[in-house]
Amino acid sequence: MKILKWLLVAVAIFGLISVRMVESNLFYDPFQDYFHLANKHASFPAFNWLPLILNYLFRFGLNLILSAAVVYLIFKNKQWTLQAIFLMLIVFVITFPIYLYCIHTKFEVGYLFSFYMRRFVIQPLILLLIIPLFYYRKMLLDNKKPFQS
Repeated sequence: MKILKWLLVAVAIFGLISVRMVESNLFYDPFQDYFHLANKHASFPAFNWLPLILNYLFRFGLNLILSAAVVYLIFKNKQWTLQAIFLMLIVFVITFPIYLYCIHTKFEVGYLFSFYMRRFVIQPLILLLIIPLFYYRKMLLDNKKPFQS
């Protein structure tokens, strides 16, 4: 059963990787090329607000579903999965309007700041914090010291 669990975790992680791999074909994001140039002097791209916002929301939804699957498959706890979803939603609700403001000001608040805000919007970085947090929590609840067998 453990093999199946980790196989399903790997499938969900591959799903997250796949979202990243097909991003240029699947999502409307004119800022992808802008930030790939890694040149803060590149010209600001033309874009349409509605498709941009809808595509960011769609991408977040895909990442949220796959991230929730990873959390659930690792910890087998519905309450923790809901808490992870809530944490990811909080981060998105905070970072998304900030990133939209960065776009509105044509990244005048700073190229790197805008770059990293975009990262939090389009990639499930919070998952990298949630998994160790929940692992530590599980160890405490199991009355074990973390990182010991």
